[in-house]
Amino acid sequence: VTLFAHTPLNLYTTCATVKSLLFPSETSTSYVDLSPLKSLTLSAFTLCMRVATEVQVGSPVWKVLKVVSLSRLSFYLSGDGVYFSVPELGALETHVCFTWDSQSGATAVYLDGRKSLTKIYKKVHVVRAGGKVLLGQDPDNFLGDFDAQQSFVGEMYDVNLWDSALSPSEIRDLASGRQVQRANVIDWATVQVQSHGEVQVLSREL
Repeated sequence: VTLFAHTPLNLYTTCATVKSLLFPSETSTSYVDLSPLKSLTLSAFTLCMRVATEVQVGSPVWKVLKVVSLSRLSFYLSGDGVYFSVPELGALETHVCFTWDSQSGATAVYLDGRKSLTKIYKKVHVVRAGGKVLLGQDPDNFLGDFDAQQSFVGEMYDVNLWDSALSPSEIRDLASGRQVQRANVIDWATVQVQSHGEVQVLSREL
């Protein structure tokens, strides 16, 4: 009888507020710096974010090339990248994740929790320390040298980076908004964001 006696009345009325990044137009000056929680020495990782865009252009994490109704998402560790043909991103928000494990070279991309085929990429490679985390641009060198045609146009948030390859079930949970282990390299809830150019940092309720 008294099981719910102490349940607060406003249990479902409190909304969490998170930051969201809006890149309104193509520029060579708009980007965001993120401050990682630890060294970027990585032998595996999972990178996830929520993205909405109406312009199919390059970005610092992936390059998108329109092919009929598909897009090619790719990421680069050094030299040539790894490519995946996936449904085209659009104005409706999409949860995007990349996973990579150095020991096996296994890498995959996930859209809204759905996993691509696995590809082998950069086996036994290690991401070295000393790098930077940038959103919104595809730098041609460590110091910048940005190209407006490779800039990201749209909105992104919930950017998280782990130093391990999360399981498919964990990524499905993430896409559904369920809690999993907190990201230990970039944690969107606490990460320090430094915006440049026309980037707008918005607040949104979940």
